[in-house]
Amino acid sequence: MPDMRTAGESVAHAVREVGALAASTGRTDLSERLEQTRQRLLDPGVRVIVVGEFKQGKSKLINALVNAPACPVDDDVATSVPTVVGYAAEPSAWILERAKDAASDPRRPATVRREIPLEDLAEYVSERGNRGNERGIVSAEVLLPREILKGGLQLVDSPGVGGFESTNALTTLAALSSAHAVLMVSDASQEYTEPEVQFLRHAMRMSPNVAAVLAKTDLYPQWREVADIDRGHLLTTGDVPIFAVSSDLRLLAAELQDRSLNDESGFPALVAHLRREVLGRAEAIHERGAVHDLLSVIDQLTMSMRTELNALQNPEDTPRMIAELEAAKASADEFRGRSARWQVTLTDGIADLVADMEHDVRDRLRRVMREAEKSIDEGDPGPIWDQITEWLDQRVAAAVAETFVWTDERSRWLSEEVADLFSKGETALPPIDVSDTHGVLDSVEEITGLESGQLSAGEKIYIGVRGSYGGVLMVGLATGLIGLSLINPLSLLAGVLVGRRAFREDMSARLSRRQQEAKLIVRRHIDEVTFQVGKQLKDRLRLVQRTARDHFGSMAEELHRSLSEALTTAKQAATSFTATRDARIGALQNRIAKLDELRGAIPALEPLAAQSISATERAPVAALSPLDRGGALA
Repeated sequence: MPDMRTAGESVAHAVREVGALAASTGRTDLSERLEQTRQRLLDPGVRVIVVGEFKQGKSKLINALVNAPACPVDDDVATSVPTVVGYAAEPSAWILERAKDAASDPRRPATVRREIPLEDLAEYVSERGNRGNERGIVSAEVLLPREILKGGLQLVDSPGVGGFESTNALTTLAALSSAHAVLMVSDASQEYTEPEVQFLRHAMRMSPNVAAVLAKTDLYPQWREVADIDRGHLLTTGDVPIFAVSSDLRLLAAELQDRSLNDESGFPALVAHLRREVLGRAEAIHERGAVHDLLSVIDQLTMSMRTELNALQNPEDTPRMIAELEAAKASADEFRGRSARWQVTLTDGIADLVADMEHDVRDRLRRVMREAEKSIDEGDPGPIWDQITEWLDQRVAAAVAETFVWTDERSRWLSEEVADLFSKGETALPPIDVSDTHGVLDSVEEITGLESGQLSAGEKIYIGVRGSYGGVLMVGLATGLIGLSLINPLSLLAGVLVGRRAFREDMSARLSRRQQEAKLIVRRHIDEVTFQVGKQLKDRLRLVQRTARDHFGSMAEELHRSLSEALTTAKQAATSFTATRDARIGALQNRIAKLDELRGAIPALEPLAAQSISATERAPVAALSPLDRGGALA
């Protein structure tokens, strides 16, 4: 860690120096890019989201990690609002709440951030003080002076979900794409359930760093057996480390300053994982992005200066150099146009992805509809409609989540393909959260009710009498020919038989009508879900397209401007006077020497494969040397 911090400090120093030099030469666009790079280095913001079902020990786990009551903990109180625990020199608590007049005035911000007393935090983020989040709190933030948080680590205590197959799990799943790491907490009372294993699979596809935590080992003597069984489950999902911990032992060890008790709690291994695999990797990623930005800016500045210097020192070579620059400029101009290969790949890729996404979501939801219709045909849906509705909600939520995860993977793959075409190097896009399913189903109406099919005693009697009347009348008239009265034993028996059959036919017709009505309700619900989800996914894929276009387009504009300025300075140098030429040559040589010195101070990058960094982990970085690209374009 010390070596990494030293390297990070040298990169930050180089960013400041190169940014000031770019501003002094009039390249405000390059200076602004390096200012954004500097902000990322100063505030890395490494987010670790702690997820799990209700009452699994998530809040206490965070408290044990920071050795402070940061998140409210109670046997009967559940967290209802996401709470971020980060670093500050002085402890404080803040909430982000929805603005009351935001809907009436679009110019006003949608949320308002305000400070609250730290001891009142539970009144805002717990189910007891803020039931169902009736106060409209978006999130809460707790800032503490803790060493583990000093490197930019942010621990996010997410609200629990009532089963990972429930619709509430969509909100938790939505946050994973923007996280640097995920800790899934499950207590040691039992092995992983199938929904928990499925959630882990989703998490591994959306987040670059996932770990499992087996909590409350002090309460369950059989925790080692449970841990072994869970490791077996994790073998089917991938390489997921599991840490068995006891938050109570950790807090007690901190109070008693007992190192052996702290070792017994299992937290040292978890803390080492956070420092090495999460913080360490995030620092390397931010440093890597900053180095690429630096190299890109230095190369563009150097290109312009060396062009002018060469024109001043070797005027006889200026026509050839101008011709090469004009050719490179023309190629760069073509590179930023709509016909550029990366633009075509991006446009075609988004169109293909939209078509595949629509087919995928329709296919998944049609399978759900067929399963629902099959279950409806097998029995009477009326008495069990509540169970069918709950099952349908779960299956629809699972299908939507799977589609969003799949679309997120495909959009990242497309972004990387465009980046490779653009720079033939390690260019990455800013993180684009396509998998966010929050609010996707808000516009979908709830599943309507269905008649239970249960008849009262009076209704049953009415149906039977109505059916038996015809039998009594027909048989009574027939027996009247042989002198019997209209109401006689034979006519009564016929009435009973006919009434019974009429009752069965009526019940069968009612059942068939309920089944058809239930199927219609399911189809209508699936159709509305398909409509809403398709619109949301198309909007997010268009966001991917716009972000990629703007990101790479701005880089193409930078290159085009650098080549244009290099061409202009070369032409001006060819006509400059001898009196000012020597002074200008000296100034350019000093600036180039300064840039070479700064380049030499930048730490060398390790091979990307050695660090196993995925696209979701990378910060926005610049392309490789524009000189290399200019040569390729020329």
